[in-house]
Amino acid sequence: MDRTDVSWQGYWPAAPTPFTPDGALDEAALTELMELYAGHRVDGVLVNGSTGEWFSQTPAERRRVAEVAVAAAAGRFPVVVGVSAYTAAEAGELARHAAGIGADGVLSTVPPYVHPAPAEVLEFYRAVSSATDLPFMVYNWPRGVAVDLDDHPDLLQRLADLPQVVAVKDSTGDWPAMADTVERLTHQVRVFGSFLSRRGLAILLGLGGDGNIDGGGVGAPFAVPYYRAVADGDAAAATHWVDRYRALSGRLIRPDYSGVFATPIPQLKAVMSILGQPGGTVRPPLLPVTDPGLLARLTAVVDDSGIRDAARMAAPAAGPAGAPR
Repeated sequence: MDRTDVSWQGYWPAAPTPFTPDGALDEAALTELMELYAGHRVDGVLVNGSTGEWFSQTPAERRRVAEVAVAAAAGRFPVVVGVSAYTAAEAGELARHAAGIGADGVLSTVPPYVHPAPAEVLEFYRAVSSATDLPFMVYNWPRGVAVDLDDHPDLLQRLADLPQVVAVKDSTGDWPAMADTVERLTHQVRVFGSFLSRRGLAILLGLGGDGNIDGGGVGAPFAVPYYRAVADGDAAAATHWVDRYRALSGRLIRPDYSGVFATPIPQLKAVMSILGQPGGTVRPPLLPVTDPGLLARLTAVVDDSGIRDAARMAAPAAGPAGAPR
């Protein structure tokens, strides 16, 4: 397989997993969230990634999240399932479940906490990516696993050469290194990176690159038309939409993917609540944002960005399963 075997591109939310205040998985809210994404005409969705709080779920819960999301998406957009785990055996079991329920692909980081060496990284991905016939996305997430694959260009090339690997989600905080990865690999695999900026636009229109997988998707009303404009080669329209996106996201998330007002996932779910979106609450060890002062500051960011009105205008009722976007 290579990049031509999938049509993955554009703007994808990394979906949060909605939990109730008592910590239970909220399946109804997760279904509603998939409908929200369909209404925004996103290009794909990642579930059980970092934003999905996979680390605080049981294996049975992770399987159920994948089942609910795939059923709710109903073929309207690709669903890639995160299978990150401490061992290749655990990740492989989750990947086989994803294949069995009709997911469109799977994704994994290297094992957290372990700090594997390049040879160990390669063997881990060889085992997990070959567990199924699904297209596979390598996830570079140094903030979460303390290993930056961009530090090892030869290793990234060897990962791209694995038979099932079709994409890389490059969430390094080292922006020039991400651009180098685009230049080296975009002819072979899809590269999702940090392209929602004017310099990101220059990379997309020049070197290449395929899309963003963005925590939560609250910026979809700005990011979806941005990527439509990029696809059309309309730099002026793309610049308009990316400036609007940055006016929201740039006040919430730092370049290293940390949150401005709180840790990223509680901050995201607080913003979703302000917008009336079905993000639910977080599960320990994370704590919800409850401080009135912080909530007031988040509300000010939301109000200043114009995202409320944009969301109302950008999200017509979702069409029937399989309807074109």
